Amino acid sequence: MRRLAVTPREGWQHAVEELGLIWHSDADGPYWDESACYSFTLAEIEAIEAATEEVHGLFRQAAEKIANDERLLSVCGVPSSYHDAVRNGWKNALPALDYGRFDFGYNGSGPPKLFEYNCDTPTSLLETAIIQWDWKEAVFPALDQLNSLHEKLLARWQKLAPLIPGGTLWCTHTDDAAHEDTITTTYMRDLAAQAGLTTRAVLIDQIGIDASGRIVDQDDYLITALYKLYPWEWLALEEFGEAVLPRLGDTLWFEPVWKMMWSNKAVLAVLWDLFPGHPNLLPAAFDPHAIRGSYVSKPVHAREGANIEVVQAGRVVGRSGGDYGRNRLVYQELYPLRDFGRGYPVLGSWCVAGEAAGMGIREDGLITGNRARFVPHVIEG
Repeated sequence: MRRLAVTPREGWQHAVEELGLIWHSDADGPYWDESACYSFTLAEIEAIEAATEEVHGLFRQAAEKIANDERLLSVCGVPSSYHDAVRNGWKNALPALDYGRFDFGYNGSGPPKLFEYNCDTPTSLLETAIIQWDWKEAVFPALDQLNSLHEKLLARWQKLAPLIPGGTLWCTHTDDAAHEDTITTTYMRDLAAQAGLTTRAVLIDQIGIDASGRIVDQDDYLITALYKLYPWEWLALEEFGEAVLPRLGDTLWFEPVWKMMWSNKAVLAVLWDLFPGHPNLLPAAFDPHAIRGSYVSKPVHAREGANIEVVQAGRVVGRSGGDYGRNRLVYQELYPLRDFGRGYPVLGSWCVAGEAAGMGIREDGLITGNRARFVPHVIEG
């Protein structure tokens, strides 16, 4: 694993905008950073792929345990009113894209170690699947890349399409200022359209409920299938989430409600309890004294690296702000990330239906936040 300096393409801003990445820079510099790339050997890539598929299997085993345990459902942050919906959704195998991004620590030595799983509303999708592949083809056409994400997501939508009522899929997100959610949802909508579905765009605050408790769009059309880039843990605690619960099954949700078991940090401690010593896991617990040495504390529900603390030798050496509460924390052993010259890379390894599908790398300080740079990669040898 090496970090290589690369000369950015002339007019790269226009090149990525043409492919849909309309937000690629801010006042602090580029978010999409092609002034460098990471190079991996084929053996390293195979280790990352194996870890991705192995850890996905661990999550499926954990779901069997969590779904049948009221205590564990609550530990994972599922409101009691949603326990039955989550349990039954898993038991009945509600249709899912079953996609997500495992964030791994990896420094080129030893097995990749899981930091967390972004599987309900994962972002950096377009950057991984399309933008960095286009960059590779232009800059390193003779090299390869861990990247079949576009093809695997398209195949997944093609498999799901016959299950979607009327062949119509609504796609929703928040009206975010940075357009990150807009970009991700637009790309996913395009994939669904390529799979033969009719798609409709709707902002999350344009969705309502009719007199029968069914969800409708701004034109009062019944929403029978919905791709949402909006977290279940937010929706479940809102008035809307409670109101729609009795008719939840009238809509196919992507992702389905059972993803609540995985889209939280508490599941890291559950996994360590179930699979202690697993080579792709880091020790994690709800008590900091259960972790030997340095650790990272994370809220059970938080996003974009918010409200995290890094503790080394009993001293806080890193802290991020944010709007999430720290009343329920998970403590995870600190992994020794390596600074390759511009910060610490975190590998985002994508998985679709249990298969490794692609990798995106973000660089930042000790805590990977929402202003981390996205750096492409190649495979050499």
